[in-house]
Amino acid sequence: MDDNNAKAERDRRGIQSVEVGGQLLRALAHAGRPLPLKDLAREAGMAPAKAHPYLVSFGKIGLIEQHEASGHYGLGPLALQLGLIALQQADPVRIATPLIADLAQRIGHTVAVAVWGSRGPTIVRIEESPAAVHVNMRHGTVESLPGTASGRLFSAYLPAEKVRAALEEERAREKTLGLRTQPGMPPPKPLPRWEDFEPTLAEVRAHGMSRSEGAVIQGVSAMSAPVFDHAGHMVMAVTAIGPSGVFDTRWDGELAQALRECARAVSQRLGAR
Repeated sequence: MDDNNAKAERDRRGIQSVEVGGQLLRALAHAGRPLPLKDLAREAGMAPAKAHPYLVSFGKIGLIEQHEASGHYGLGPLALQLGLIALQQADPVRIATPLIADLAQRIGHTVAVAVWGSRGPTIVRIEESPAAVHVNMRHGTVESLPGTASGRLFSAYLPAEKVRAALEEERAREKTLGLRTQPGMPPPKPLPRWEDFEPTLAEVRAHGMSRSEGAVIQGVSAMSAPVFDHAGHMVMAVTAIGPSGVFDTRWDGELAQALRECARAVSQRLGAR
């Protein structure tokens, strides 16, 4: 038996009863609340008489507990401990890295991951476009809050006081450095004040993602989708960047849908519901 066949054989091996019982745990996790035996068995796709022995065994090791008053079954203390440990070990960037590689291949554009750093949204991972045309980006680049898709996304979902302070710092840096004009481009617009920025943030929240069209570099557009953790806090932005002429910025376009799916997959791995 060659190595590939041996690996396939190992992957097929398992204990079927564990996999069957796991359907009950999956059903409880999906429901998000304790369930009576009949409902739990139905959600797991099995008869109550078949489900009950699994629940007894799971109860003995703490994966499931039965509430005395109602008789409903819920997740037990061991399940809670395992969940907390999994959340502690979850690394959003590590989880996202293979997914953005697949995403870049699917959509044909460069995909970047940004997290909130000491100076604002910061690029920490880049997956280059498979197409011949590339958008030049660097790890460690700090994104403008009002001027980029990822910046607008963080601004819409982070606490307002944090974003407002970061925007004032960015405005102060702009005032110190002055507005720099790139060759062949019109002078950049001054950064908006907070009250002028708020309508843009409302649009981002309404669509659940953000976009920019030639805002930073002429002829380059971007769309960004948020990643949330188990507490509902935004922890990362997944952003696609490409030439405006072939970049679909429609809110309901295929590119937007692919971005949402990727961000949702990472969020689910982090415990977001």
